[in-house]
Amino acid sequence: MLTSIAEFLRYFDAVNRRAARDIAALPPEADGWTPAAGEGEKAWSINKLVGHMAGSRLYFGSAYLGEGWISPRPPDVSRRDLWVPALNESARRFRELLEGTPDEWLHRKIPMIDSDGELSGWRILMMMAEHDIHHRSQLDTYAGLNGWDVPQIYNRSAEAIGQRQPAERARHGQSGPGHPL
Repeated sequence: MLTSIAEFLRYFDAVNRRAARDIAALPPEADGWTPAAGEGEKAWSINKLVGHMAGSRLYFGSAYLGEGWISPRPPDVSRRDLWVPALNESARRFRELLEGTPDEWLHRKIPMIDSDGELSGWRILMMMAEHDIHHRSQLDTYAGLNGWDVPQIYNRSAEAIGQRQPAERARHGQSGPGHPL
C-alpha cells in the first residue's frame, strides 16, 4: 500500500519515463497504424491509444481529488511527433494536481463512477498506473507484431539473462540446467 503522495509520484515518474521511452521508439510507420481487426478499443490506432493514456491520467487524477470521474478533452496526438510531448505534458499536469495533497487522502474513500461502493485514494492511483502500463504493453505488443523494436524494460533481454545462468549457478553452488528462461 502507498504511504505518501511523494512516494507514489516517484513511482509514477518511472512509469511515465518507460511509457515515453517505448512510444518514442515507435518508428514513423506506427503513425496512424491500426489493428487489422477488432471493434472499439481493440481497433484504436496507436495515435488514439497514446491520447487515451495521456487523458486517462487526468481522469484518475480528477477522481482522486474528489472532483468526479471526469475525462478531459484528449490531447492532439494526430502526428507521431506529438505523442511524447502529450504524454509528458499529461504527466506534468498529473503531478501538479497531486503534489501537495495530504498523504491522508490516500486512505479516504472515493465513490465509484459506475457502481455502488467506494475505493481508497491509493487504489485509484494504482489503477491509473496499472492502466498506463496496460496500454504501454498493448503498444509494445503491436510493435512486436509489426517487427518494430521494443525497448527492454530493464535494458536486459531474457536471452542475455539466460546466457548468464551457468556462471550464476556456479557462483551460488548450484548445478544442472535449472529453469529455462
